[in-house]
Amino acid sequence: MSKLALIGASGNAGSRILKELSGRGHQVTGIARNPENIAKLPGVTAVKGDVFDKQGLAAILRGHDAVVSSVHFTASDANTLISAVRASGVKRYVVVGGAGSLEVAPGRLVIDQPDFPDAYKPEASKGAEFLAMLKTVDDLEWTFLSPSAEFISGARTGKFRLGKDTLLTNEGGSSISFEDYAIALADEIEKPQHVRARFTVGY
Repeated sequence: MSKLALIGASGNAGSRILKELSGRGHQVTGIARNPENIAKLPGVTAVKGDVFDKQGLAAILRGHDAVVSSVHFTASDANTLISAVRASGVKRYVVVGGAGSLEVAPGRLVIDQPDFPDAYKPEASKGAEFLAMLKTVDDLEWTFLSPSAEFISGARTGKFRLGKDTLLTNEGGSSISFEDYAIALADEIEKPQHVRARFTVGY
C-alpha cells in the first residue's frame, strides 16, 4: 500500500484512476479545483488544489510516495506542475499523457497527420511540449503514459497491449478505455518499468 497524490481526481481519466488505486488498497489524496466532485471511495481524501499555485500544490503533495498528474495540458502549465513536484520532495511522478506525440512511423507523429482533428491540436501540442520538458528532467523518476488515439469510456477488461513511442493500432482502429488505462497506470506505480520514459497502452 502506498500513499499517492492524484491531481485531477474528478476528471474522465482521473476518476477511473482514483477508483483503480482505491480498489487496490492505496491511500489516495484526490486533488481537484472542486473537491466535492471527487468520488467518495475507501482510502480517498479529497483536497482542493490549484494547478497554477506551485507553493500551495507542493504543500499538498509533500509526504506522498508518488504523484499522478491527470489534467488537461491546455488547462495547466508543465513548468508549474513539474516545479511543484520538485518542491514537494516527492521523486516519483506519473503523468497521464496524450496520443498526439506518438509516432505512426519513424519520425512521423500522430499530430502531424493530415487527418488529425484541428480541435485537438492545441491539447496535443501542449502534451508534446510537456513530454519534451520531462525528457530534460533527471531529478524526478517520471513516467509519461500515452493512451491510444481514442481515449474513451468503456469496460475494465484487463486485456491490452503496451508499447513505447509508436501508436498501437488494431483492425478496429486505435483505442483504450479509461478503465483499462487506469490498470496500466496503477501497474506502473506498483512495479515501475518505465522510469524516465514514455510508454503507451492500447488494444
